[in-house]
Amino acid sequence: MIGLTELKAKAKALDISEIDGFLNEYGADERAGALKIFEDCKKRKEKYFKELERIDNMLIYENRYFDFANICGIDEVGRGPLAGPVVAGAVILPKGCKILYVNDSKKLTAKQRDELSEEIMDKAVSYGIGVVSPERIDEINILQATYEAMRAAVSKLEPAPDLLLNDAVRIPGLTMRQVPIIKGDAKSLSIASASIIAKVTRDRYMEFVSDKYPEYDFASNKGYGSAAHIEALKKYGPCEIHRRSFIGNFV
Repeated sequence: MIGLTELKAKAKALDISEIDGFLNEYGADERAGALKIFEDCKKRKEKYFKELERIDNMLIYENRYFDFANICGIDEVGRGPLAGPVVAGAVILPKGCKILYVNDSKKLTAKQRDELSEEIMDKAVSYGIGVVSPERIDEINILQATYEAMRAAVSKLEPAPDLLLNDAVRIPGLTMRQVPIIKGDAKSLSIASASIIAKVTRDRYMEFVSDKYPEYDFASNKGYGSAAHIEALKKYGPCEIHRRSFIGNFV
């Protein structure tokens, strides 16, 4: 009889498609340790199909507009911080593409976002990132800067999209059809994917500049108005990446 250590190692190495065969081969083993391994396999399979169902539900809009050749999801991050750029992501995924565990970027851990960002960029037909600086935000206001970042992200796509799935907004200055979706980053796989690559891009930038401005701890707060960040702002004044139009209440 196979030892429990070896049985557990076999179970851990299984692909989802191999679980039923594994259970058929070893499932008659009634040892308590073996039963625990089998139960874990069943839960893993159940969790996988539940996640697959969730992802299928996030393809409702992509399927509704399936006749469009290149459907692009677009989203932004960084509208609210006191410092740093606003960043937009645009993603065209292949037809029928399913990337498990993609979700609204705010619902994921940093590690999950990093891993998913790599997978999204690897599988995407095309992706683009648009960045608008704090100086530009101060010049034209955050809403117009957000639109500018989105247009920049879309302009980098090759092939160009013929349909945009947007998170709530309608972007001025673009000619292709747009479908604004309220809470789109939780309802569309394309929008959620764009949200993730935008979030990862912006977070990495804020972590990079944190070494230059250690007093503000940008690596931790990402430029948002945490109590410690506001206190540092009052103590040291603004640095060059603070948005002057956002910080009037503090300095």
